[in-house]
Amino acid sequence: MPTATATATPKAVIHQRYGAKAVYRVDEVREAVDGVCPGLALPQSTRCVYRCQLDIPGVLSVSTPGTFVRKKDAEQAAAQIAIEKLGIQPTSNIPNTPEEAWEELISRISYFFTDENFPTSSHPLVGHLSVTLRRTGDFLGKIPISAIVACDVKVQTLCKIIDPKAEFDPLLVLSMIYNAAKQSPGVSVSNRNFWIQSQRPYSSEAVDLALQCWSGISDPIRVEAVLIPCAMEDEPKMVSLNISENEHYMGDIALKLSATDSSHVLVSRTVDKASSEMRFYFPAPDVQFVSDLSKQLVDDRGDRNMNCVINKRASYISGQTIYGDAVLANVGYTRRDTELQTDHVNLCTYYRILLRKLPDGIYKISKDSILVAELPCVYTRTSWKGPSPRDLLCSFCRLQRLSEPYFAANRVSASCNVLGSAVGSEEMGSLKATAGNQCANDGRIAKENPDMFKCSVKIYSKKRDLLLEYSTDYSWSKETDAIQNSALKVLIWFNRYFKQLNTPVEKLYLPKSTDGFTIYPNIFLQEFAMCLSVYGKTSGGDSRTCSAVGYFSMDTSYQQLESSAFLTDIDGQDSGVFPSHGSLACISYSAHLFMKDSRKRYLLEVNNEFEFEIGAGAVRNQLESCATQLSVNQSACFVDQLSDRDLSLAAACELSLDLSKICRDSCVLEFSVKVLQVTEPLEDRMEKALFNPPLSKQRVEFAVRHINQLHATTLPS
Repeated sequence: MPTATATATPKAVIHQRYGAKAVYRVDEVREAVDGVCPGLALPQSTRCVYRCQLDIPGVLSVSTPGTFVRKKDAEQAAAQIAIEKLGIQPTSNIPNTPEEAWEELISRISYFFTDENFPTSSHPLVGHLSVTLRRTGDFLGKIPISAIVACDVKVQTLCKIIDPKAEFDPLLVLSMIYNAAKQSPGVSVSNRNFWIQSQRPYSSEAVDLALQCWSGISDPIRVEAVLIPCAMEDEPKMVSLNISENEHYMGDIALKLSATDSSHVLVSRTVDKASSEMRFYFPAPDVQFVSDLSKQLVDDRGDRNMNCVINKRASYISGQTIYGDAVLANVGYTRRDTELQTDHVNLCTYYRILLRKLPDGIYKISKDSILVAELPCVYTRTSWKGPSPRDLLCSFCRLQRLSEPYFAANRVSASCNVLGSAVGSEEMGSLKATAGNQCANDGRIAKENPDMFKCSVKIYSKKRDLLLEYSTDYSWSKETDAIQNSALKVLIWFNRYFKQLNTPVEKLYLPKSTDGFTIYPNIFLQEFAMCLSVYGKTSGGDSRTCSAVGYFSMDTSYQQLESSAFLTDIDGQDSGVFPSHGSLACISYSAHLFMKDSRKRYLLEVNNEFEFEIGAGAVRNQLESCATQLSVNQSACFVDQLSDRDLSLAAACELSLDLSKICRDSCVLEFSVKVLQVTEPLEDRMEKALFNPPLSKQRVEFAVRHINQLHATTLPS
């Protein structure tokens, strides 16, 4: 059976052309519904339907003539009307075979340089072309081949169909486009570099229209970027890109990378948010003759000689193979605007991108509390704030290029399980049958012993190889709670794994830990090899030394604070209302970095309203210790160690040169905390916080023991 091909929806086509300029306005109206029984005097019923108006300023405005039951249908209908009025041709289906994709790639590249209408289109590649059309001399009309990779998603898709390895290797993509361009009619490429151009000059009318639509740079632009050295011992540093009139922005990037010219600068896919133009720019590895650049050559060199120049940090962030030093910059052309889009990237941006890839990173960022917030050790729907544990685990797997986590929630009978675990083996059969009949005939017992849920989790690689699975004997009354708590357990496991350094990998070879985790070490290390090289540390050159897996305790019950925070500058009267175990505390705080040598203080983080549950492990230990010593409206200060330099750099609002050179021994963190409000816990939360197991479970277990002592074979009605 042939594979179904995907086509872009009308709304997606409009977004590709006009981006955020396209504004949809959906109106809700009431519509009468005809009666189901004609002739009966029944009141006329109505239903809610939608109509949509699509506005593209300066282009057109359309409205749907009819109404639709769903909002999505109304928006798609308005987009389809706009497509028909604008005369936009629908894109062809994605090819099914590598041979078809190769022919389509040749045709696509030829279209860029032979179609007279292309220079007047809104394709972002025209932005690159318009810069070169303003030049004179040998570089007139020449653009880097890597600009095609950065601007055209379809070219990237075709390359992945030809060879799936192209998704992870920009050098292989460059090879494919280069060889396809050599076969494209009307296209010229050089045998010594990576420039591409049309064989014949564009008409003066097309050039004039392109220069009118895509405005050039009138004043020089300065853009901050981050240089990530290939050598792991060298720290990332800030660089400034200077873009001048009639100069291509990749020219200055080439200078920063010591590349031959901008045609030798390769481009990664977008980093962090898909809506931004933040990418890694890096030099193409030395190739003696460009005409020899082929797929086989790239494969051979990538497997043998180029491993020594792979930039591990940039490769880990982008999910692609990045060679040599790399510049992380947010600059480029888009369909959304006719000007070069730029934005500053600093070290804080870089460290926040790294933080997002950690198990607790997205949670910290969502709470706007990088230095204080921690993953709570328990999940409760009433107190959990921010993305759910399941969503956090799914995001973590996506950022680590793993498959979506697999959740298996199973229903278990609480009454039968509890009874069965408490009776002798010879009485099991008769008691199970009697108890089952009683549960079926008596609704009250069913309510007291409702069905419970368990959830197991499996983590697979992108190739569907199992690397971790988790199962638990604990059950929950709701399926959602079972899924969320199991997801949280796996997140906490990954979080503790990432924080363990310099532990021999032999600890990974445990068949199963006592906490319900089964690890498959060979697959695990293979999937996280790049991650370990960035976050972990090796000792003695042994590549088998990495973070510990499976050996540390997974007891997520809250641990007592090792030491109380020593408070200074206590201010405010004692109100008598103190945060207690299980209560919700609302505080405001600020965190400063104090450098002992220079006696300077830098503001890192401020939060005017931060809420967390006492005893849930939701904040760093010293801060919770401080909060429990203060009453409402009291404030105090305390000092804590600088445990993670990268975390402080990610939290910094403004990163100065001095701040980027901090070290753990010469700095401390100064916190100022004020307790704003304390909310006493609900009864069920107090029960879970103060009684383990909960009282409800203790009552059931007491009843079962009493039944066993009486040797009862039936349950009273």
